[in-house]
Amino acid sequence: MDSKMSLAAYCVICCRRIGTSAASPQSLARWREIRNIIKFTGSLILGGSLFLTYEVLALKKSLTLDTQVVEREKMKSYIYVHGVSLDKRENHGFAYEARKEVHKAVRKVLAASAKIFRSPFADPFSTVDVEDHECAVWLLLRKSRSGDRTARLEAVQEMSGAHHWQDYQYRIIAQACDPRTLIGLARSKESDLRFFLPPPPLPSLKEDSSIEEELRQLLASLPQTDLDECIQYFTALALNESSQSLAAQKGGLWCFGGNGLPYAESFGEVPSATVEMFCLEAMVKHSEISTHCDKIEANGGLQLLQRLYRLHKDCPKVQRNILRVVGNMALNEHLHAAIVRSGWVSLMAEALKSHHIMEASHAARTLANLDRETVQEKYQDGVYVLHPQCRTSQPIKADVLFIHGLMGAAFKTWRQQDSERAVSEEALEDEDRYTTCWPKTWLARDCPALRIISVEYDTSLSDWRARCPTERKSIAFRSDELLRKLRAAGVGDRPVIWVSHSMGGLLVKKMLVEASKKPEMSTVINNTRGMIFYSVPHHGSHLAEYSVNVRYLLFPSLEVKELSKDSPALKTLQDDFLEFAKDKNFQVLNFVETLPTYIGSMIKLHIVPVESADLGIGDVIPVDVNHLNICKPKRKDAFLYQRTLQFIRETLAKDLEN
Repeated sequence: MDSKMSLAAYCVICCRRIGTSAASPQSLARWREIRNIIKFTGSLILGGSLFLTYEVLALKKSLTLDTQVVEREKMKSYIYVHGVSLDKRENHGFAYEARKEVHKAVRKVLAASAKIFRSPFADPFSTVDVEDHECAVWLLLRKSRSGDRTARLEAVQEMSGAHHWQDYQYRIIAQACDPRTLIGLARSKESDLRFFLPPPPLPSLKEDSSIEEELRQLLASLPQTDLDECIQYFTALALNESSQSLAAQKGGLWCFGGNGLPYAESFGEVPSATVEMFCLEAMVKHSEISTHCDKIEANGGLQLLQRLYRLHKDCPKVQRNILRVVGNMALNEHLHAAIVRSGWVSLMAEALKSHHIMEASHAARTLANLDRETVQEKYQDGVYVLHPQCRTSQPIKADVLFIHGLMGAAFKTWRQQDSERAVSEEALEDEDRYTTCWPKTWLARDCPALRIISVEYDTSLSDWRARCPTERKSIAFRSDELLRKLRAAGVGDRPVIWVSHSMGGLLVKKMLVEASKKPEMSTVINNTRGMIFYSVPHHGSHLAEYSVNVRYLLFPSLEVKELSKDSPALKTLQDDFLEFAKDKNFQVLNFVETLPTYIGSMIKLHIVPVESADLGIGDVIPVDVNHLNICKPKRKDAFLYQRTLQFIRETLAKDLEN
C-alpha cells in the first residue's frame, strides 16, 4: 500500500481546510504558530504485520477552527505493511526503509503547509498535490460524527458501500472512526473487513499459569453468595473439577473427581478442555447479572475470553458459550466502551459474515445490543434475530417468532429435513436447495419485511441428564421467563405470528394467557395475529406416559411429566387458553404427524396423535412425517413450507401492505 499518501493526505487536507478558513488577514493572524503537528512514536511488529504509528496532535487550545475539520483531541493512525516475516534476519532493514518513506511524506506535508501559509492571497492549493477522493474519506469521517443522526447513518452507509477504495483508505476509517461508526460498519452487510483493526495484543499469561487456571481464578473472583441454585451448581462444579484437574496435571496423572458424571459423559476429551467448558457454563450464568459483568470486565475477562475464542476456533460448543457471555455483557451500555477497546467488534464483524448460523447469529445478537444508534430493543440470552441480522433500509412491518420444543434448539429445530446427511457442494451454494435453517433463508427471502426471531431454552427428557440437576422449570416458569425476554426485544410493538413445535406450543399458549392478565403486556395480545402449531400436544403426549412407566430408567423431567394426559396443569392451560381466545380473532393452523418416531434404536412411538394436536381452533392438517420432521420441510417447494408461507402471508396481508 502507499503509506506515504495515507499520512500525507491527512495532514495536507487539514492544512487545506485551515488555509480555506484563514483566507482573510484577520484570520491569518490566528495561524502564526502550529506546533507538534506530527510526532512519531516508533514501530511495532505484531502478528505478521508491521504497524508504523504516528499521532496527529491537537492544535493549540487557544486556536479555534471555523471548519472544525481538525479534531481537538489526539487522533492515532496506523500504516499497515502486510506480508512481513517474523524472522528478523529476513527483514533486516525493512522497518528502517519504511520509516524513511514515512519521514519523506512528513517533510512533503510540512513543505506544502509552508507554501499555504506563505501565500495567503494566492490560490493556496495550486501547488498542493492531493486527489479529490482523498478528501472524501475525511469528509465521511466528519459526517459520521455529525450531530444529525440521519447524516451519521448516511455516512456509515456510504462507507460500507465503498468497494473501490485503496487499502490505506479503509485503514484510515478503521483508525479514525469513533465506536458508534465502527459498530455501524460491523452491522452493515457489505462492509469490507479492512474497516476493522486487528484486536490489540493480549496480555501475557502469568508465569507458571495456564488459560484453564486463569479462567478458574476469574470465576472464583465473582460473587459467590445470594445466587440462583443453578449458578451455584455450575460454579461449584467448575471450581471443584478444575482444582482436581490442575492437581492431577501437576501430579502427572488423571483422575475423576467431584461430580464425576459430566466427566463420564465426556470421557476421552482433553481434561483441560472439559474443565474450560464447566467454567464457561458457569460464566454464562454469572453474565446474566449486571454487577457480575462489571467484575468480569474489571478482572480482564474480555481479554481472557478472547484468548479462548481464538484458541478454540474449531470447537463450536466453547465458542458458543464465549459469545453468549460477551452478548450478555453487551446488554450493559456502560460496558460498551470496554468491549470496543478490547477488539471484540472486529471479531464480531468477521463472525457475522460466517456461513455457520450459530456463529453469525450470536455475533448479530452482540452487535445489535451494542448498536444503540439504530436498535432500541435488547436481546437477552436465548433470543436471536434470524432476519435481519444487519442494518437495513427495508422497513420491518411484523414479527414471526419460532419456539422449539423438548430437546430442541433455536437453529437445529428449524433445519431442512435430511440436512445432516452428505450434501453436494453445488447444493450448498444454492440456499433454495439446501439450508441449515429455513426461517433464516427461505422465509427471510420470501418475506423480507419480517423480523424473524428464534428463542432457545434448556430442556431435558430426564432429570438424570439435566444440565442443572437443581433446575425444576415448569411450563409456567419458562413462559414467564420467555415472555419477559421477548418483551425486552420489542415483541408486541408490531403484528406477531407465533410458530412453535411440540412443547413450544404449550409455552406460547401459556405466554399469551399470562400476558392477557398483565396490563403492561397488552400490546402482545393486541398485536398477535395468528399461531402455527407443529405437533403440539394440547391434550398430552404418549411420550410422557412411556417415560412415567419406565421412570426407573429415565427419571422423567418436570416438563415431561407435565405433558402426560392426566396432567392437571395441561388441562387447566387448555381450558384457560380456549376461554381467553374465544373472543379473539386469532388465525390458527395445526400440523400433526402421522408417522411414529424412533427413540434410540429400540423404541418406536407415535408421540403426538391427531386427537391431541387438535387445539379446538383452526385447521388440523395431518402430514406423513414423524414428530421430529414435522417442522423440517424437505424442500422449499414442499407442502409443509409452502402452506406455512401461505398462512403467514394471508394472516399478515393487511399489515404488510401498509
